[in-house]
Amino acid sequence: MTLRGFYITIFLAFTLLSCNKKNNFKDFKFSDEQPVITCKSLNNELLNEALYSFENDLNRHYSRLSGQNLTLAYSRFINGAVNNRIKLTDIASKHSVLVFQALKDEDLWDAENPRSHLNYNSPFFNCLIQNINEKQLQATLKALLETNSMSPELFGAPLASNYRAAVTDKYIALYVAFDLFYAKFFDEDLSLVNLKSDPYENVDFNKIPKK
Repeated sequence: MTLRGFYITIFLAFTLLSCNKKNNFKDFKFSDEQPVITCKSLNNELLNEALYSFENDLNRHYSRLSGQNLTLAYSRFINGAVNNRIKLTDIASKHSVLVFQALKDEDLWDAENPRSHLNYNSPFFNCLIQNINEKQLQATLKALLETNSMSPELFGAPLASNYRAAVTDKYIALYVAFDLFYAKFFDEDLSLVNLKSDPYENVDFNKIPKK
């Protein structure tokens, strides 16, 4: 075998292993829900699962206060998250933890960034920004990235003022799920989540939120 052939073989083997690693998550609970996220060359099935699992956790956790009103649940979560007043292990379900373990194999993260473990320079984040419909929030995100000052704290204020956008614009919801929820799992003791019982409950995602 030539040296060139050897490198090609190594590359193909690595690619095959990477693909198998990214596709070994099978425990989809929300595959029957309408896909709302489409990002080129990314694992859209897993991204949609992550978003629906996150929203299900919000509705379950805040149901006593919001009555499974997703708009109010987003309001309470975003305000709590940007002000560091929430305990993620109380919100996360077993299923979201399992989804997170699968997400760790995706090219979404930046372990060296002290502001957030979400990679703001990744194809995933670029897809998120390009598809946001809420133009004011989109412009704010772009400005923060261009000045290399993007962080959950700086984006938190405009996001908290326009939390309703997360219900109608699922790319905003995707940002909330990944930067304020899943990215913070890296710093959490996930053993504190009750993994023996799964508080998964069906939520009607087609239900029109109450005003």
